[in-house]
Amino acid sequence: MALAFDEFGRPFIIIREQEQKSRVRGLEAQKANITAAKAVARILRTSLGPKGMDKMLQSPDGDVTITNDGATILEQMDVDNQIGKLMVELSRSQDYEIGDGTTGVVVTAGALLEQAGLLLDRGIHPIRIAEGYEMASKIAVEHLSNIAQKFEFSSLDIEPLVQTCMTTLSSKIVNRCKRKLAEIAVKAVLAVADLERKDVNLDLIKVEGKVGGKLEDTELVAGIIVDKDMSHPQMPKRIENAKIAILTCPFEPPKPKTKHKVDIDTVEKFESLREQERQYFDNMVQLCKDAGATLVICQWGFDDEANHLLMNRGLPAVRWVGGVELELIAIATGGRIVPRFQELTPEKLGKAGLVREKSFGTTKDRMLYIEQCSNSRAVTIFIRGGNKMIVEETKRSIHDALCVARNLIRNNAIVYGGGSAEISTSLVIDAAADKIPGVEQYAMRAFAEALDAVPMALAENSGLQPIDTLTAVKAQQVKEKNPHLGIDCNNVGTNDMKEQNVFETLIGKQQQFLLATQVVKMILKIDDVITPSSF
Repeated sequence: MALAFDEFGRPFIIIREQEQKSRVRGLEAQKANITAAKAVARILRTSLGPKGMDKMLQSPDGDVTITNDGATILEQMDVDNQIGKLMVELSRSQDYEIGDGTTGVVVTAGALLEQAGLLLDRGIHPIRIAEGYEMASKIAVEHLSNIAQKFEFSSLDIEPLVQTCMTTLSSKIVNRCKRKLAEIAVKAVLAVADLERKDVNLDLIKVEGKVGGKLEDTELVAGIIVDKDMSHPQMPKRIENAKIAILTCPFEPPKPKTKHKVDIDTVEKFESLREQERQYFDNMVQLCKDAGATLVICQWGFDDEANHLLMNRGLPAVRWVGGVELELIAIATGGRIVPRFQELTPEKLGKAGLVREKSFGTTKDRMLYIEQCSNSRAVTIFIRGGNKMIVEETKRSIHDALCVARNLIRNNAIVYGGGSAEISTSLVIDAAADKIPGVEQYAMRAFAEALDAVPMALAENSGLQPIDTLTAVKAQQVKEKNPHLGIDCNNVGTNDMKEQNVFETLIGKQQQFLLATQVVKMILKIDDVITPSSF
């Protein structure tokens, strides 16, 4: 970099330690950014659709993850490039807001940038490209609203919701059980949904997994499952009409806050100390019994003496239950979390029709089921699988299905999948571009071209000829004026996604287009990249 001088001829510093920084600017910077984003999008491209491939990722500490969920792949890939990190953020924001379509949004953004690179080569200014993309995305969102269809469902007729969740699950490892898992997801969401306010609190749905058994053993429990067992092996394993005391105070004598030392120099003093401790434990247990509790769930542990005393006094107990689980148990049973034994009253006890301990296979693993709760607004999806990776991937798949069901309850408009929405939008934007007088029409045509990347990737991943398949479907859409025609990935024999029951939520698809356009505009506006040189 050139040295700058003031009016007296003295050199001065513009950028500190400039020899230790590398700088790329102008068209070169934009090209480098586009290349980085395309590389990230290319990784996810093969994971798109029902026939998409899975990725195997190993973390630094040796944990292996097998998944085709876009957000998870990018989270665990440890991307170092700044633009690559933007793509990771893009996928994450789609996951947080919608919960599904995380792969599609990155593939769309990658295709938009690829087309922008071609326009830059032709000498079109990046700001004009960004403006053209903005105009095209507005047309796309409006067109999606026009081709969307409302579908009615109720707590009795859940079939439409199940069909949409099955579309989401069909691209996952768990697709052989997609019908059962979709039904479980929909029932779980409806159990905690407030249909009048059109609101769903997914925090009330606990997803618990256990290795062993098979995927078909996955079940929905109208209550809470806690990965704990009774604190003493001789405590009863089944309690009916349980009254549960939910405690956050430990079963142990109080410790003074100040530093202290107790000198015990005679046997009598030791005996009296022990007697006092025992009396203290006795009072704790008695307070629980007096309140009418038949089961104690405690956030903290308690020592063997307290455990023995609880068993002798016929009060079953569970220890070391996490704070989140305590809250769910309190919501489900209608109980209150009690911080001190003195505050325990019969009104603060939770009620459950049945609390049982269940063991699995030949192992010593046991779990506690709290069922038939007074408030069944909290439910648990209990997943089984042959190994840890299957259980973890099923959890991610169920999360996507729960989010889709929640989005449909909030807004019951759908568009058809299989790339049909993208092809239809592409045709509309292409037609609209002819009416735009400025250079932006080139950017709009590029946007339309980029939207074809999703159906093309679907065809490619399904083993079909991508260009032949896409052109055939596009021609058919124009001829029949039917926006529901897409790529027949599963070789059903029809391109009509309405017949195949393949649909996606309207808000999910609109969010994809808007987020991808925003990120692409941001990347195109960068014309100077200053980075510290690596040593």
